[in-house]
Amino acid sequence: MPNERSTTAFDPESVPVKDASTVMLVRDSARGVEVFLLQRVVGMDFAGGMTVFPGGGVDRSDSEASVRWTGRDVQWWAQRFDVTPARAQALVLAAVRETFEECGVLLAGQDPESVLADTAPHAQARGQLEARELSFGDFLTREGLVLRADLLRPWARWITPLGERRRYDTHFFVAAAPEGQNADGETSEAEHVLWQTPAESLEHWRSGRSVLLPPTWAQLTELSKYATVAEILAAEPKIPTILPIMSRTDTGIHIAFDGDEGYYDGGGPHPWANRDDI
Repeated sequence: MPNERSTTAFDPESVPVKDASTVMLVRDSARGVEVFLLQRVVGMDFAGGMTVFPGGGVDRSDSEASVRWTGRDVQWWAQRFDVTPARAQALVLAAVRETFEECGVLLAGQDPESVLADTAPHAQARGQLEARELSFGDFLTREGLVLRADLLRPWARWITPLGERRRYDTHFFVAAAPEGQNADGETSEAEHVLWQTPAESLEHWRSGRSVLLPPTWAQLTELSKYATVAEILAAEPKIPTILPIMSRTDTGIHIAFDGDEGYYDGGGPHPWANRDDI
């Protein structure tokens, strides 16, 4: 049977842009602020083999869920990300859901002032959520949990450039890892996971031991400017919508964005270096 990708014309303009949420979990350590990272399984359709933060696409159930919520209201989130209130709710729910699915950290508690100290009792539900056998709203309601939106901060927004076969409008959040909860790699999407300072992660990339997409590189670069988690959570960054431009060059494919010279001059591997499919 012929390979569909090689025989079917690719129309970049027809690729839909899907909403996605990504959460940068941070914690203080003797070496400074550390951030939780996953290396995605090689061969995945999007960002396979690359080092990323926990996150993923918004589900329809995230938009339709009715949950107890504490923190800034939906309108505030909508203004910060420049989206409709309905999209803002879905993005926040997706951020909390994806973080739970991908590393077992759940930003929720039995009441508006608490956060779960241990998520192990919800391991079965975590698997059901990842398999899409259970909606996040139903899970929170069943367990009597309050979503702690106040533990999240909006951080950045990047859109996958025109020319990719999968495109996402990704909204970045930051959150402090809750005391007592253990971020793990018990997900089908991760080859392995680790905590690193942003500087360590960038050095890991420069030495060729990891591959970072431009948005991941940009957020690690920004996080490296902060000395403590408290400073990060107190920050109120501007959140422009960043849409990089993809183009062909003599060496492969170039992704242009504000500050891209730091990415291309940094010495690390670039995921598009040898591509010729645009």
